[in-house]
Amino acid sequence: MKLVAFLLASLGVFSAAAERPNVLFIYADDQNYRTVGCYPESWPWVKTPHIDALAKNGVRFHAAYLGSWCMPSRATLLTGRHPHGIESMSMEGQYPGSKYDPAKTPFIPAEMRKSGYHTAQIGKWHTGTDSGWGRDWDHQIVWNRPLHPENAGAYYTTQILSIDGVEQKVEGYPADNYTKWALDYIRGEKRDKTKPWYLWLCYGSIHGPSTPGKRHLGMYKDGAVDIPADIFPPREGKPAYLNKMQAWTRGPDGHPLVGKGGEAFGEAKKAKRYDDWVRQMNECVPAVDEGVGQLIAALKESGQYDNTLIIYTADQGFSMGHHGFRTKLAPYDANYRSPLIISMPGRFPSGQVCATPVNATDLMTTIISLMGVKAPLPVHGRDITPLLEKPDAAWPHACVYEHMGNEYGSTTTETIRLRRKQDHYQGVPMYTAVIQDSFKLIHYLDGESGEELYDLKNDPEELKNLIQEPGHAERIRRLRAAMKAELERTEAGFADSVK
Repeated sequence: MKLVAFLLASLGVFSAAAERPNVLFIYADDQNYRTVGCYPESWPWVKTPHIDALAKNGVRFHAAYLGSWCMPSRATLLTGRHPHGIESMSMEGQYPGSKYDPAKTPFIPAEMRKSGYHTAQIGKWHTGTDSGWGRDWDHQIVWNRPLHPENAGAYYTTQILSIDGVEQKVEGYPADNYTKWALDYIRGEKRDKTKPWYLWLCYGSIHGPSTPGKRHLGMYKDGAVDIPADIFPPREGKPAYLNKMQAWTRGPDGHPLVGKGGEAFGEAKKAKRYDDWVRQMNECVPAVDEGVGQLIAALKESGQYDNTLIIYTADQGFSMGHHGFRTKLAPYDANYRSPLIISMPGRFPSGQVCATPVNATDLMTTIISLMGVKAPLPVHGRDITPLLEKPDAAWPHACVYEHMGNEYGSTTTETIRLRRKQDHYQGVPMYTAVIQDSFKLIHYLDGESGEELYDLKNDPEELKNLIQEPGHAERIRRLRAAMKAELERTEAGFADSVK
């Protein structure tokens, strides 16, 4: 009897281990949700059949707010904490040089390893010169931009990579390289096949200089492009900093041309028509879309599809002319909002859309909950598994997101409290924003830019700031209270700045 009990217990352990899901986390860069065909806001000529198929077999979130730019969004996904709660992280040296103390800022993948997962990271890294190989990652093929500033613009050309700690230069189109290496990993190379796995696949597309693969050049050359209503000023009721960020000028025929501002690495050196630029950005997406299709095929061929949680998202959005921008950073959906699709048909429904907005801390909290992994530090997010199981379920929690510029942890509070000159990353003031019941309240932390209120249901492009309208006074009060409560819950030292 004891032997039978032992065997049954052992089978139970093996069964529980087998049920722990693999996680394929696909992460694009600077991807506006309008570049994904399954989003109704996309241009009608956009073709992303494999990402769309993923949505048909999963839950597509209307809105996700993962970060205001590359480094904080990635830091949040590595820790499960908002930037204001990530200590020891800072920018230093030549851009994008940065550092952190792993003792003060432990990353969640290290805990995944300790709990029995095999972990891998492939592609772009923008979170400190220490990429964590051997501590956070069992396998890593990393393009470490902070470590090699001289190679930091190589999004679409020869890259300096570290492959499990050994540096080498690798030619080829990076998106295709990353897909190939991810396929190798899924099929069993460079990993322990007895363990469940976590793969964070970080594409560099669609980030500037937005260079499509040769096979996709001209793919959308005949696509008609609408011009955003507020690509040029005036913008009544908006903060003054928007006019300083104006990235477009009127061409001889009135069509917008790339002006000053925008991303680094030279894509704005020559005048380019707005419609040509939009088509060029979109032509970078098919290489990633093809990769998604190949990865899903490999999961099915290897018998791992049913037990793999697949996530498709991007580090942040990127304004394609809306509000005059040609960058991320700002609190508007056009700048910040990411596409997000989560699929595991054996566990969650297919072909569903969730209207509830979520943030990066929610996403990471959910991943580790499904894995059965405990984070090294308290996470700031909420487990959204109930939304995956029933996408139209009531959700009482507000979605809060923030922009802290180049600052993290307690330095964010010091800057705000002391009213010292803020590190306005590329000109955008620090802020926190809250969304609940289809309304968004933006609260700037520079003491100058005030607040904004938008009705996202009736004004999805956020053209009309309602903050001064008396009819919304009670709503503003409730949103401020929700924002403050979330900041206090996540121990933000500047929570009292929200009155």
